[in-house]
Amino acid sequence: MEKAKVYFTDFRTQVGTSMTEKLKRLCIAAGFKNIDMNGKFVAIKMHFGELGNLAFLRPNYAKAVADLVKEQGGMPFLTDCNTLYPGSRKHALEHMDCANLNGFNTVTTGCQIIIADGLRGTDEVEVPVKNGQYVKAAKIGRALMDADIVISLAHFKGHEMTGFGGAIKNIGMGGGSRAGKMEQHSSGKVSVNEELCRGCRRCAKECGSNAITYENNKAHINKDLCKGCGRCIGACAFDAISNDQWDASDVLDRKMAEYAQAICQDRPTFHINIATDISPNCDCHGENDGPILPNLGFFVSFDPVAVDQASVDAALKATPIENSQLGDNLAKPDWKKHNDHFLDSNPHVNWEETLIHAEKIGLGTREYELKTIK
Repeated sequence: MEKAKVYFTDFRTQVGTSMTEKLKRLCIAAGFKNIDMNGKFVAIKMHFGELGNLAFLRPNYAKAVADLVKEQGGMPFLTDCNTLYPGSRKHALEHMDCANLNGFNTVTTGCQIIIADGLRGTDEVEVPVKNGQYVKAAKIGRALMDADIVISLAHFKGHEMTGFGGAIKNIGMGGGSRAGKMEQHSSGKVSVNEELCRGCRRCAKECGSNAITYENNKAHINKDLCKGCGRCIGACAFDAISNDQWDASDVLDRKMAEYAQAICQDRPTFHINIATDISPNCDCHGENDGPILPNLGFFVSFDPVAVDQASVDAALKATPIENSQLGDNLAKPDWKKHNDHFLDSNPHVNWEETLIHAEKIGLGTREYELKTIK
């Protein structure tokens, strides 16, 4: 496979030029206008941030991308799927309230917001994964699969489980329905917290295995019948059901790459990584620690693997910020240095496995040519 082209620009601007204008110019230089968007639905997949977290991307960036789409006759919408964990985005009503409180609405972004996997996180499409080794059919939010074109608008940052979050995580993990997220995180079955169960029987209606019965108005799951699909987790509005077994980080990384493959295969995609406020952990947290690295810039490409690799390479070359999780670790006298910013920030991750497996299954290439635009 020949080298992919990744286009880059830093955050330096001249008087009279805004950051969003610079982003637009970069996208155009990378070939954004070569995508036929006329009359087509264009999903802009992004993360709206958890309430209390301030590291997520500003809505101004979403508007810049949406404006570019509309200039080409496309119909853009911002989208994400509901979360598996309790928080501010576990069903669509809560998710849209969170997005609005964090500044994302039709006025600030110029387009609509659609939660891709529906009200309860169960509106999904099973998509066969080309070259999939762990996932044969990924469970993807329906609205995301209904789009003609997908644009990833990702906040490039650290991550406590995958090492870093970029295009592949934004699409792969973020595009999975609640059941899809469970499939990526776990190979196990589910259990019920009876203290939280309200006996509403919604989970039993969603179960396709007849594995859920009720005793004393509390749900009970027959582990012999349960297939571990996770639909009951998505159906429960009270967070009473959870998965029992979490996969190792390397398996999670590979499954995430395969979910990204399911979303990207067979249609145009474009990928934007914005490396700013590079927090050590995911934007899914209800808080954000200080950045571990200085702001790097914008990376864009048609290749999700190459854009992540270029972002990683730039991050690994950057100087750590002293007053940060990474800086504090490196300052410890007994710290065993990895000479790897992601590992030195979160020592138990296996971040490179995402890129290795993504390239292996044909999602893209790690070989790239970096073109810098002023």
